Amino acid sequence: RSIGIRDRPTSFRSPWQNAYAERLIGSIRRECIDHVVVFGERHLRHVLLSYKDYYNATRSHLSLNKDAPVPRGVERVGNIVCRPILGGLHHQYGRM
Repeated sequence: RSIGIRDRPTSFRSPWQNAYAERLIGSIRRECIDHVVVFGERHLRHVLLSYKDYYNATRSHLSLNKDAPVPRGVERVGNIVCRPILGGLHHQYGRM
C-alpha cells in the first residue's frame, strides 16, 4: 500500500481475466505435475523447483525465438550428451 499497489481480485471462475497466471499454471500441470507421483509437500516443492530451473534455463520458448528466458551460448565443439531432468520426464542436450 505504501507504494501504491492494490490487489485486483479476479472474478470467480473467470480464468481469462488473468491469462498469464493461467498459462503458467497450465504449463506446470501439462508438462510436469500430470506426469509425476507426488509423495508429499517436500517432494512437490522439489519437483516444482526442478521444473522452474528447467523452464527458465533449458526449455525453448517460441516467443523468445526458441531460446530460454535465461540466454545460453551456442556450443559448437564436443560430443552431444543427454541429461535427464525430473527423472527423465524432460531432457537437456548439450555438448561436453
